[in-house]
Amino acid sequence: MKSKSEIKAITGEIKKFRDARDWEKFHDPKNLAICLSVEASELLEVFLWKNHDEIKVEKLKEELADVFYSAFLLADKFNLDVGDIVREKLKQNAKKYPVEKSKGSRKKYDEL
Repeated sequence: MKSKSEIKAITGEIKKFRDARDWEKFHDPKNLAICLSVEASELLEVFLWKNHDEIKVEKLKEELADVFYSAFLLADKFNLDVGDIVREKLKQNAKKYPVEKSKGSRKKYDEL
């Protein structure tokens, strides 16, 4: 499957970048999780006090890439296949949010 190999290839490029700088020693699971949270907060900052049309797409791309960087390295640290875990979560969510109950609703699964 193309997307699976694409994610693995990107993760390999990230690791090559990291390893060339001898940064793996800083990338333990705790620090990667913290990094992911910090980068997600920086992503939110792109939207802070702005309307949709005021968003700077280049800044959005930069911060989103940082989120993926951290997330892909964290998944790799635990030998998790990103495609597999996202697909599994989609299956779980399909059970929690059946179309006939959740379509057009923003209610949480336990309120449906």
